[in-house]
Amino acid sequence: MSLLELKGITASYGPAQALFGVDLTLEPGAVCALMGRNGMGKSSTIRVICRLLKHSGGSVSFDGRDIAALPPHRAARLGLGLVPEGRRCFPNLTVRENLIAAARAGDWDLDRVAELFPRLGERAGQMAVSLSGGEQQMLAIGRALMTNPRLLILDEATEGLAPVVRQEIQAAIRRLKSETGMAILLVDKSLSELRQVADSAVILERGTTVWAGPMSGITPEIADQYLGV
Repeated sequence: MSLLELKGITASYGPAQALFGVDLTLEPGAVCALMGRNGMGKSSTIRVICRLLKHSGGSVSFDGRDIAALPPHRAARLGLGLVPEGRRCFPNLTVRENLIAAARAGDWDLDRVAELFPRLGERAGQMAVSLSGGEQQMLAIGRALMTNPRLLILDEATEGLAPVVRQEIQAAIRRLKSETGMAILLVDKSLSELRQVADSAVILERGTTVWAGPMSGITPEIADQYLGV
């Protein structure tokens, strides 16, 4: 059984339709890259998955359960962990307070997050607002892991970060893939970096799935047609 399955998803923001038919399947323990140019519906798709945006057509299921009627907090309790675009850490809480704010019992705790991201352990007492952009991104990932999710969703997790920090976060994602049974849905613009970790990919064009398959199947022609500037 697939862990996550979207079929023919349509969704709108008021009168403006954003999604016109998104299909996506993610197996347990797999890593899927959600790809497409800017404005093609990637973040809207994630909002539908996390129940932050209601869909008007199609179906969305998690672990075989239709989650269309669930509010966001109940969907999260099923095992959806979101690292949102823009990090959205609580600026006036410490690193430790951010991490425990939504923590749930499980394998991921403060010590394990600090082992994955040592900087967070070193800065546990600092206010989140005082962290660098890269450290705030690590904190956002750590906070999602503290919910002990079955599916970790990372929306542009390395956007705008220095190359050395990007590499550190990419290495952490590779560790999550190799050392846990967690499924991961990744949104990122770097095809070369996605190839290092993703098993499969779904490409969106104008709110519609136009290509889906293994990462190895993305040829230069496909990349140029759907991902090129």
